[in-house]
Amino acid sequence: MVLKEELAAAVSGQKKGLSKKTKLTEREAIAGFKHSSTHIEVITGIRRCGKNTLMRQLITNTHQEFAYLNFEDPRIFGFEVSDFSKLDEVFGEEVSVYFFDEIQNVTGWEVFVRQLHDRGSKVYITGSNASLLSSELGTRLTGRHLSYEMFPFSYSEYLAYSEQEDSKESFLDYLYSGGFPEFLRDRNPEVLQNLLKDIVFRDIAIRYGIKNTKTLMEIALFLLSNVGKATSINSLRKTFDVGSPSTVSDYLSWMEDAYLFFFVPKFSWSAKSISKNPKKVYAIDTGFAKANSLSFSNDNGRLLENLVFILLRKKDFELYYFNERRECDFVVMENKQCKWVIQVTEQVHGDNKQRELDGLVEAMTFFGKEEGFIITMDQNDKLTLEEKTVRLIPVRTFLKEFLSSP
Repeated sequence: MVLKEELAAAVSGQKKGLSKKTKLTEREAIAGFKHSSTHIEVITGIRRCGKNTLMRQLITNTHQEFAYLNFEDPRIFGFEVSDFSKLDEVFGEEVSVYFFDEIQNVTGWEVFVRQLHDRGSKVYITGSNASLLSSELGTRLTGRHLSYEMFPFSYSEYLAYSEQEDSKESFLDYLYSGGFPEFLRDRNPEVLQNLLKDIVFRDIAIRYGIKNTKTLMEIALFLLSNVGKATSINSLRKTFDVGSPSTVSDYLSWMEDAYLFFFVPKFSWSAKSISKNPKKVYAIDTGFAKANSLSFSNDNGRLLENLVFILLRKKDFELYYFNERRECDFVVMENKQCKWVIQVTEQVHGDNKQRELDGLVEAMTFFGKEEGFIITMDQNDKLTLEEKTVRLIPVRTFLKEFLSSP
């Protein structure tokens, strides 16, 4: 429970903070929002990826009286659902647009948000836990909301933020550094290392009552060191001596909900087979993975594969990896049809050429595709094999020509 005076102080203080003039890199996601929509608009994404900045930009674009509150303000620690009535009084009656940061921290928040929506108010919400938001949205707010995912800076946002031109050198820097704005400002790896600790210990361990935080962190670090590789619940259970497979399953689910990792299943026509087979793991950001692992010192290929995954994931494609006799990195599905089959490697050369081609051609044959792609750092070529075309495409070209459409 929070006193009304404490709420008023927090609301006033936060609103003053919003009024400070700071340089903000415009986020590409802002184009998807329309104040005229009557839906509740929900923005989810990992901590520190820029959700608050996006909300500032949305506030700047609104020409109506607005209210704003970040529920992680320590001045309102202990806020309960019963305090929403006091908050409504503090905001006043003239407000027509509401902005709430990290509202999922308050159990029962959806009741208040629905009340605002039912009386004709526009509501924007951000949160850093996909599951905690979606469970409530799927019950009391079904049909009343639109959901958006935020990621760290894209390559074009990174260029704008760092005031660089597109080049091989700037792309390499983006590959190594990633897109977390706070890290790019100071280039201090501790920023990303502390972010990992905050998410693992505060957002997962404390929230779900995990006592064995050492094993939880060890699993997180292991996964960060093995992006692009397949792993399974049982292998993790044995490696880290966890008693129950369900415990490991919960850990992975909570890490995914917090946007630390994504897990890509092996393609199969059988749902049962998909659930049983190992999944490949990818991190939210290449700079984040690099700062929290020593395994990428000489492995641009896996960083590039992780980045290509993020590029595809942001487009909401259904993604799988293929592995029958040979492996292919990505099967990209759209509307239940195979759109692309893709391999990713830093460079095709004599030592890896046959391996990359064998896996790709096998996947192309399996899905009946006449054209397949190998995404590289900067190779541009075309090969013909068994009446099939394999295109070697620089990643920057793939980003511009294949993924630039909304």
